[in-house]
Amino acid sequence: MALECLIGIKFDDFVLIATDMSQIQSIMVQKADDDKIFQLSSHLVMAVAGEAGDTTQFAEYIAKNIQLYKMRNGYELHPSSAVHFTRHTLATHLRSREPYMVNLLMGGFNIDTNKTELFYMDYLAASVPVSYYAFGYGGMFTLSIMDHGYRSDMKQEEGYELLKKCIAEVKRRFIINLPKFRVRMVSREGIKDLPHIVAEGEAA
Repeated sequence: MALECLIGIKFDDFVLIATDMSQIQSIMVQKADDDKIFQLSSHLVMAVAGEAGDTTQFAEYIAKNIQLYKMRNGYELHPSSAVHFTRHTLATHLRSREPYMVNLLMGGFNIDTNKTELFYMDYLAASVPVSYYAFGYGGMFTLSIMDHGYRSDMKQEEGYELLKKCIAEVKRRFIINLPKFRVRMVSREGIKDLPHIVAEGEAA
């Protein structure tokens, strides 16, 4: 299970994706401003955790191919279609000599159906649509909070507060220091960066 933490929550009108900003190697923190959320299209993002080289290479490969699809066809892939392409790519490489060791969350807004979508996918290419999920050891502390506090009709402020509760619990219970989380929202208006969530006592 990863030391990194990815959290995704799907609401009726938007999806929130939060990731820690620490790049950890063994007992060392190599970066404190890492961006693990990749924009795949105007209404789709992917949060990736795993081996440092694999995460960047895989995410860029998926993003460029989704952009190529738009250039060739004149329209963007729906979130669920992008997930199928991503899963196929991951499964194909799993059966090769160069598998990608990545776990990811994909969240987006389907402007045709006016619905939000969130998918979990692990390094074995298992993919499941979810209302909320958390990867890494942090998920052990946050899933119960989301079980208790989640409602699909929450507004942006309420969803953000739910994320803050989850991250505060990670800070309180997890021995590894993950002081800062990046948060992005996907809605009908597109992708928007929300203020970082910083653990109490840490500098922004």
